[in-house]
Amino acid sequence: MQNITCLASQHNEKQTFNNIQIKDINFDNLLNRDPININTNDCIDLLEDSKIIITGGAGSIGSEIVKQLLNLGINNLHIIDNSENAIYHLRNTLNELYPNHNAKILLHYINDEKKMEVLFKDIQPDYVFHVAAHKHVTVIEHNIYEAININIVGTKIIADLSSKYNVKKFLFVSTDKAVNPANIMGASKRISELYIQHLNTISNTDFIITRFGNVLGSSGSVIPRFIDIINQNKNIPVTHKEITRYFMSIEEAAILVIKAITIGKSGQILLFDMGEPVKIMDLAQKIINLFPEKKILIDIIGLGPGEKLYEELLCKSEEVIHSEEKKIMIFKNKKNSHDFIDKYNELIQHFHNLSYDELKIKFKEIVPEYDTKTYFKG
Repeated sequence: MQNITCLASQHNEKQTFNNIQIKDINFDNLLNRDPININTNDCIDLLEDSKIIITGGAGSIGSEIVKQLLNLGINNLHIIDNSENAIYHLRNTLNELYPNHNAKILLHYINDEKKMEVLFKDIQPDYVFHVAAHKHVTVIEHNIYEAININIVGTKIIADLSSKYNVKKFLFVSTDKAVNPANIMGASKRISELYIQHLNTISNTDFIITRFGNVLGSSGSVIPRFIDIINQNKNIPVTHKEITRYFMSIEEAAILVIKAITIGKSGQILLFDMGEPVKIMDLAQKIINLFPEKKILIDIIGLGPGEKLYEELLCKSEEVIHSEEKKIMIFKNKKNSHDFIDKYNELIQHFHNLSYDELKIKFKEIVPEYDTKTYFKG
């Protein structure tokens, strides 16, 4: 293990922290760029009288989408999540911040097809934000069946029902890790991207995909982990000196997702402008600088399962098309291979009977650019 000493900056403010919380962090300073500002008038015009379903709506990103919609006066929300604890906290937060809200918060699993059918039949939604997913790369690398259950089968159920019940627009929150994926999480999201694009060819619903990188302050972000580790007076682990990631704030991600469902059209992939990629080493140093009274080390621990040194934004099969919104790039995917749906259906129907290695081979057959090689140590 390699230790790199990072002393706290001599130019910090005099205030020090015994313990620091997420609310104490200025994410714009960490990203070293101006926050993204989006005109939302057209979002209000489109969504204000609509019935909306948000899956994964009690998670970090989903709950922020809920709050941003309520901020815009869009109130007829049906929030689905499978975490009782997250729902409890979201309900309390909404009751405090929006005492007159009309949002319905429902404890359900998206891969419970019969229950989802009942909900769609009852709600008859106009728009669906599909946020629910397993997102932790290193966890999902060892839990491929759950990746399939939620990220692939769960997405298929929600997407199919959206088509069946004539939802106007379905927005799928994907990830930059779906581009030339090096891990099971990214590959599972890419498979669902391809299925959603397939549905565009046979459905009246507009299926739209968004991609963005890591969201600062979310439950999956490195920031809460770094803060927790420093509060324990421990060194910060970084996988590689050169590892970079794209970042944006939760607020930026949420409002851009809402903008994307407003301007997005059938079959499009919308990518948010996240600025330049950030070195995790630099990010760690900035967090360390919040603790001038401490001497913190950064431990280089090597890349974990499925981790890449950098993320990519564009698949080889995609082409960029014009966007009037300067902070959103729009891609159009070339047609799926003629046998995609056969391979996809085979995976859906038989995955319970296949081994981990056999499933990785199936992933590779569906997503040829999926790199199944063993990760390397940095």
